[in-house]
Amino acid sequence: MASFRIEHDFLGEKEISNDCYYGVQTMRAKENFDITGIPIGSEPLLIKAFGHVKKAAALANRDLGILDAKKAEAIAYACDRLIAGEFTDQFISDLIQGGAGTSTNMNANEVIANLGLEYMGYKKGEYIHLHPNNDVNLSQSTNDAYPTAFRIAVYLKIAAFSVAVEKLQKAFFDKGKEFEDVLKMGRTQLQDAVPMTLGQEFNAFATTLGEDVMRIRESALLITEVNMGATAIGTGVNAPEGYSELCVKYLAEISKVPVILSADLIEATYDTGAYVQLSGTLKRNAIKLSKICNDLRLLSSGPRCGLNEINLPAMQPGSSIMPGKVNPVIPELMNQTCFYVIGADLTVTMAAEAGQLQLNVMEPVIGMALFTSLQYLTKACNALRKKCVVGITANVEHCKNMVMQSIGIVTQLNPILGYEECSSIAKEALKTGKSIHEIVVTERKLITQAKWDEIYSIENLIHPKFIAQ
Repeated sequence: MASFRIEHDFLGEKEISNDCYYGVQTMRAKENFDITGIPIGSEPLLIKAFGHVKKAAALANRDLGILDAKKAEAIAYACDRLIAGEFTDQFISDLIQGGAGTSTNMNANEVIANLGLEYMGYKKGEYIHLHPNNDVNLSQSTNDAYPTAFRIAVYLKIAAFSVAVEKLQKAFFDKGKEFEDVLKMGRTQLQDAVPMTLGQEFNAFATTLGEDVMRIRESALLITEVNMGATAIGTGVNAPEGYSELCVKYLAEISKVPVILSADLIEATYDTGAYVQLSGTLKRNAIKLSKICNDLRLLSSGPRCGLNEINLPAMQPGSSIMPGKVNPVIPELMNQTCFYVIGADLTVTMAAEAGQLQLNVMEPVIGMALFTSLQYLTKACNALRKKCVVGITANVEHCKNMVMQSIGIVTQLNPILGYEECSSIAKEALKTGKSIHEIVVTERKLITQAKWDEIYSIENLIHPKFIAQ
């Protein structure tokens, strides 16, 4: 039979199951904020980050002589268990919540306090021996502990995302090498333009993703500036002298994240510029990824009534009514993920703008937007690489035939015949369906077959040189 304990805060008492490591303030949050149904424990990196923050604070407070060594040891023990990935099920506060993250911070304080109490030989809830506010939250406020933990978690998520994008970039480069001799028609505004190679097209996909890897790393550096020791609004009230520097020093050592202390703690306590920058970078990357997937869908369209230049791996039947139909489901998956990320960027923008005076209370929704965007994009990049890009094949002869039947190749004759003559050739080809070769060499005899062969050799079409009469 379940047993319970009674916990209280200044609003009154609540009955808490003794199976639970969280306490009364977390229970109130559970009752008040039931919006997404997604608990903060679903973000294990955030819980791990709180372990880092609370341990660093305890060690700094111990060194400064304001926290008993035995209490600091108990807090550090509890934090180590969170850092190891344990007890995420005890973090039940909703990702979206009022109070600027106070419920999340108290959820961490209560779980750490009760774990520490058991370590010290006491029962859960016997806070006279180790208190969530007086001891675990010593020299802190939600307004510095929460954003610091959030930044560490985001930094770690950025690292995983960067790896996913880099691997996807390499997959495109590998395909670029594989397709370097595949002649195809380039297109502008969905109309035939001039020849290129499929390898050049895939190399360009890789290059554009590489640019974003650099931007992501730049955004990650902005995230490393923290405001530990700012406490409520940045003045450092209730924190001893030297605490900020010592706490951040411990935090960098414990977390292995290169955190630095902000030079202006008042500004750092309300500023969300780093989140806006990161979100904008994710949006930029999402737009590029979605564009690439649009291209993959177009290039694989058909197979008989579309471009049909490439084949995407067949992942599943594409219709409940049309036998044999196979859809580009993985690029479609990426498209939809990108749409979500683009929308989440607006959420971050509005939440960042909504801060007033010395605090931005909207950080929980910023956190949800960034956590989900990073997580979804990471998974989508991995899926696109594994389930699509590495398995793409080229329809080599079909690509070449479309080039040679295209009217667009008349552009190569501009230096020899001039724009007006080439326009006339193109007009006749469009009207009659004749090939450019038939009109130029066979009928009008404007150039010799030898000159045609020189201009339209595979090598010259892939790496064009200026050729005059």
